[in-house]
Amino acid sequence: MTAVLAAAAAGAIALSGALPSNAAPPPEPTGSAVPGELAKAFQSAADSYDVPREVLVGIGYAESHLDGHDGRPSQSNGYGVMHLASNPQNPTMSEANKLTGLPVEQLAKDSAANITGAAAVLDSYADQAGLAGSARQDLARWYTVIAKYSHSADAPTGRLYTDEVYKIIGAGVGAEGVTTDPKPVQPQRGAYEKVAPLGTRTPASIQAADYPGAIWNAACTCNYRVGRTAAISTIVIHVTQGSYAGTISWFKNPSAQVSAHYVVRSSDGQITQMVAEKDTAWHARDANPYSVGIEHEGFVDQPSWFTDAMYRASAALTKNIAERRGIPKDRAHIKGHSEMPGNDHTDPGPNWNWNYYLQLVNGGNPNPPTYNFTTYGTGVRVRSDAKLTASIVTTLPGPTQVFVTCQKQGDPVTAEGTTNNWWSKLRDQGGYMTNIYIDHPAAQLPGVPIC
Repeated sequence: MTAVLAAAAAGAIALSGALPSNAAPPPEPTGSAVPGELAKAFQSAADSYDVPREVLVGIGYAESHLDGHDGRPSQSNGYGVMHLASNPQNPTMSEANKLTGLPVEQLAKDSAANITGAAAVLDSYADQAGLAGSARQDLARWYTVIAKYSHSADAPTGRLYTDEVYKIIGAGVGAEGVTTDPKPVQPQRGAYEKVAPLGTRTPASIQAADYPGAIWNAACTCNYRVGRTAAISTIVIHVTQGSYAGTISWFKNPSAQVSAHYVVRSSDGQITQMVAEKDTAWHARDANPYSVGIEHEGFVDQPSWFTDAMYRASAALTKNIAERRGIPKDRAHIKGHSEMPGNDHTDPGPNWNWNYYLQLVNGGNPNPPTYNFTTYGTGVRVRSDAKLTASIVTTLPGPTQVFVTCQKQGDPVTAEGTTNNWWSKLRDQGGYMTNIYIDHPAAQLPGVPIC
């Protein structure tokens, strides 16, 4: 850890292309500021560097919910309450080191030092923007400075980040012993005023998204692989170890070498899709070829991020993917990152409520539904009726547990030298599939009524 931080101070961290830095062993816990000290640290940094306290607290809450995580790095190699970062796109850690003279290890592990370092960086950016005198106390005029602090991959992501900070400023904060009064502000966005916020839908973006409720915002093509080498059979639940906007920006960063199909916001459950489901996101190492990855804003050790809005939005997404893909909605097929082969991650961690999540995925039923047959073959089509001309409802990617509610005769289907005209009605997929791809030797399934 010390060697990594020393390299960060020199601005020389070179990401290896492996999974994000939060996979590394965490440092020994150190004494983060207690709640009262945290409030003093924000006030002291604000006074010393002439940065509004609301700006500092707003950024800190957006980045970390005011938790320094004992100096452990975020997914994008950012540290502390204020997320001072060291990656090829974001140099705020090395800048804080140069501006304050504080050791990088202290900036990373000590919350008061971390806040001081962020205030120094914001002060320097404000100077560069010509923000001086009484203008420094005008919260509306800090927009472009905050956007620069984010070092977002592009202007829309920068606006997403900065709008969130102003939303927090407007609502006020009460966390970790730090309080700010609500101060609604109409920010002066400058050049960002003409930047369309993420979520602005176009015909192309609507067509690109697999999930109707998602915002399409593509990851860098260097952070995923086009196509699949295996059928999709698993949905993987992740926690970002960082903020929503920061994660989106990181997946667009060519240095990241990591991505996920979806990212879900904590505050309201907003969903951004960054990789098409037909393509292989780099989120779970050995499991990448056959899985869909869903990232959730937050940190594994901090349950305040796991809001009901997030659970419900994510569960609706998982339910949609499972039903479209013929994936059983159970814990054997909806897994945590930590449960996937070849991984050393701990997310979603002990604070993730699996019982509640699966209950939501299954429409309020805490017990996943039972199944009575298994399919075989790959790319088996489920149709709206027992006819080869009927519309396709979904396609089963491979062997899939299904519940057959009834069966009826329809168009004959021939495969592997066998012909069968019996079709099964599938409860969860809402359509019919030929019995020839049901893993049972009988043409007419035993114990299943006629439709």
